[in-house]
This record gives sequence, structure tokens and C-alpha cells, in this order.
Amino acid sequence: MSINNSLPDENDEFWLFGYGSLIWKPPPHFDRRIPGWVTGYVRRFWQASEDHRGTPEAPGRVVTLIDRSFWEQLTDHHDTAPDKVWGVAYRIIPDRVAEVKEYLDIREINGYTIHYTPFHPAADVDPSLLPHDSRGEKGPVKTLVYIGTPDNEQFVGPQDPQELAEHIYRSEGPSGLNRDYLWGLEKALDSLSPESGDEHVTDLSNRVRTIAAREGGGIQADKQILRAQFPVVSPDPEESLHHDHHHHFKKVGSVEEQEETEKTS
Repeated sequence: MSINNSLPDENDEFWLFGYGSLIWKPPPHFDRRIPGWVTGYVRRFWQASEDHRGTPEAPGRVVTLIDRSFWEQLTDHHDTAPDKVWGVAYRIIPDRVAEVKEYLDIREINGYTIHYTPFHPAADVDPSLLPHDSRGEKGPVKTLVYIGTPDNEQFVGPQDPQELAEHIYRSEGPSGLNRDYLWGLEKALDSLSPESGDEHVTDLSNRVRTIAAREGGGIQADKQILRAQFPVVSPDPEESLHHDHHHHFKKVGSVEEQEETEKTS
């Protein structure tokens, strides 16, 4: 897969693709949110998190994208993966692109790097939301994406699912419990499309729920799911957001409420 890692020209529309917490925690300065998918990748909880869902002494686990051709050479206990990796694309408000580009220059931390990949909008997306050259066939759209590649020091590779679930259940960092991130991602993916579920995410979520019940944390776990899925938000009157009748969303009120670099924070 050929990847151009340079930032787009000033006159290009600037889109970001989120496949993890960015799905339900939007980036700053966007005016369009579009559900859809990319190909050529596999989503896995194979990236250590020392700064958000864990600590340097006890890193948590967050998702990254694995090039499918590389993943096929590995021994993964979850030995199947959907052809489409679902998520959302956000268009940055044109007059804020320069500001966001500068902001992104310092975000390559904790193992994530910038890549570009074609994004395919969901079938029911309003064509008026797409770039001018994509409205005829509804895509693809060139999107920026943060990926923790296998050569970065935070990449942990394949893990036994039960051991990974136990690790996620017990991990916590400045952004909260690791299991909140997992359950929030599961719920957010399920809300995008009937076909947007991810077996890897669902299996880990079920395993962690079983652990929570075993540990006597069933009621607390339900509260954590609600917190992860419905973060505190506040309106920003300075930015107008497009709402279409298919996909309603809220905007996170501050940069501090965002997390993993995958989602541009």
C-alpha cells in the first residue's frame, strides 16, 4: 500500500479518520462528521498507552491499525478480521486548517505517526457533505490517520485474548479506566452501521464484562459504560456543526477531554 505522509496543500479539504476514541470524542474545529470505512488494515488492541489509559510503570492498551498484509504473517488468536475497518471522518473547518496542522505537528507521541488512507463514506451519507470531487460516487476521501506502526516501541503485538482482557480490566491512566475505552469503542462502533461491529473488540468487551462480574463490579461496570459512551460535553457557539438526519453527534467541549493521539489529541 502506497502511503503519502505529507500534509495536504492549503487549498485541499482536510479530513481526519478516527477508528478508536475519536469516533465518540470529536477533534477540535470540525464541521462535518461522516461514518464509513477504510480497507487494507486490521484494528487491534496492540498499542501500549502510557499517557492516557495507563502509566509508564503499568501501560494500558488502546487500538491501532495493522497493515493487513503484515497481520496475515502473524499468529493472532483472533484469526479473522473484517475487510472494512469502520470509523468516522471529520472535516476540519477550512479557516482552522493551518492551526490544526500546527497542532498535529506535536502530536506524534506515545508511538503514533501520521499516515494517509482512502476513506469510503457509508452508503446513506448525504452527498452534499462530501468533497466536490467525491460527490458523484461518494468517495473515497483522502483522510489523515494516526497509526502505531509495528516498529514503534509501544507496539506490543499479538496477545492471548484472556490475558489481554485481564490487563485491560486492571489498567487505568490519567484519562480513566482502560475498560471504559474498550466498552466505549464497542458501543460507538455498533452505532455506526449494522455491519460496523468488530469481533476483536466485541470478544474483548465480553471477556472484560465477565471479569467485572467475577470481581463483583457489575453495577460499577454499567456506570463505567455509561460514562464512556456519554462523555460530558458543552456547546461551542463559535463553531457551527452540521447535523444531518442520519447521524447526530455532539462535540467535545475542550481539548483536555480528548485522548489517544490516534484521534488527533
